[in-house]
Amino acid sequence: MTDTKTAGIAGLDRIAQVKLPVTDLARSVAWYRDLLDLRLWAEFREDGVVRGAALIDPLGRFNIALRDRTVCANSPDLRGFDVVAFLPGSRSVLAELIDRCARFGVAHSGIEETPAGPRLDIADPDGTVLRFYHFTDSTDGFLGLESRDGQLVGTYPEPCLE
Repeated sequence: MTDTKTAGIAGLDRIAQVKLPVTDLARSVAWYRDLLDLRLWAEFREDGVVRGAALIDPLGRFNIALRDRTVCANSPDLRGFDVVAFLPGSRSVLAELIDRCARFGVAHSGIEETPAGPRLDIADPDGTVLRFYHFTDSTDGFLGLESRDGQLVGTYPEPCLE
């Protein structure tokens, strides 16, 4: 059983990167740079062709790596899947993201209220979902969320997996 009061592994501070397969590398690089104000940090050229890129946050807090789907080990289909969730410091960041979406013509879910706080989903050009949660409840305890047919129907207080 996991002790929820431990501090985790000392020195493990953050995730270095999330790597996503994309169908059009140049288009996705531009999309992520525009939406999240990222800087092109690295490129990966293989046999004379750029097959990957890494984009980094201006403050160096995270990076997103993109890989040409045609040269991935397999062809994962992440459409509709939220492979990464960001933690904005305030609800106003969600509103700022909506404004950026409007400026760049990017569709989004709108701010949805959840039991843990508001969230915003934005799908990239390949349909992979970027999720932005602004947690308003404490993350010290446990929260079970139950849905049916894609709709939240309630919460539960104790883990099922332990």
